[in-house]
Amino acid sequence: MQPMTSRERFRAIVNFEPFDRLPLVEWAIWWDETIERWHGEGLDPSLKDRYDLYKHFGLEQYKQVWVPGMLPTCPQPATHGAPRMEMSMAAYEEIRPHILPEFIPQPSWTQWAEEQSRGDSVLWFTVDGFFWFARTLLGIEPHLYAFYDAPEVLHRINEDLAQWMLQVIDRLCEVATPDFMTFAEDMSYNNGPMISKKTYDEFMHPYYERVVPELKRRGIVPVVDSDGDMTVAAPWFEASGIKGILPIERQAGCDISGLRKNHPNMLWIGHFDKMTMPAGEAAMRSEFERLLPIAAQGGFIISVDHQTPPGVSLENYRIFLRLFEEYAIKAGAMSRDQLPRQTM
Repeated sequence: MQPMTSRERFRAIVNFEPFDRLPLVEWAIWWDETIERWHGEGLDPSLKDRYDLYKHFGLEQYKQVWVPGMLPTCPQPATHGAPRMEMSMAAYEEIRPHILPEFIPQPSWTQWAEEQSRGDSVLWFTVDGFFWFARTLLGIEPHLYAFYDAPEVLHRINEDLAQWMLQVIDRLCEVATPDFMTFAEDMSYNNGPMISKKTYDEFMHPYYERVVPELKRRGIVPVVDSDGDMTVAAPWFEASGIKGILPIERQAGCDISGLRKNHPNMLWIGHFDKMTMPAGEAAMRSEFERLLPIAAQGGFIISVDHQTPPGVSLENYRIFLRLFEEYAIKAGAMSRDQLPRQTM
């Protein structure tokens, strides 16, 4: 097989088609403290930009724009997770002029479009999802009460959010159609989702049904970004038309084998247990061996299951990259022995 471009490789894996090798990607980059440590261990101190670091480490250019849903004038919470507004329709009307602004793509999106057209970059965008955005307005605890105490406020927020998302998609696609996107949700921890399926079906599913078909019509792969154990919630999102989920955190109890068995057509991104990285080559090799059979089937892009933590030395990270390349090639060779399973 001839070497693929980054875009060709991404599309092949998403569509469960044979691929030359796995993409070498870091979807969530690194902690700032991690890069600071590596600078002290010999990494060029001028290397700080995300995409310069990708190039330095031989990673592929998956370029992201996170579209902000709040203007700088939006009230700031007193502490992390505290409310920006009271739980009432009047409070929402007051804050409405400071959120969901008209979106204009930055000049970098035009530059990236040229890279994408050559196949050199995979483009994606992120928006706050139908759980996340209301939580940032109401605060963590009041948001959970609002499902019972102020359902009309949540529906209004998500109605406006869905309409805004459709406008964002239109504006981005005027310049370049993204290859995939992520809805930032973070609605699970290590014991599963923070809401029930009934609550999801009432407050989230209808709004995903508004946005996801437009993404698919344009060929944009819809992915949900949620930390924690998404095993219980995965079928909810799948029923809403979501194609993939990341980061599939191993420490939260996620297991790719079970997820693939129960959701054979979904895309999974991440899942490499970051806690093996400080332990050295043997531990990391064992982790790649665990992931290889599923990765070779397609529909699974291996990446660190969350940001590479500062406990990982520069030497161990370089070992990780060497092993990553080795197993990326192995997965590609194995994929070419299998027939295509489906298309998007």
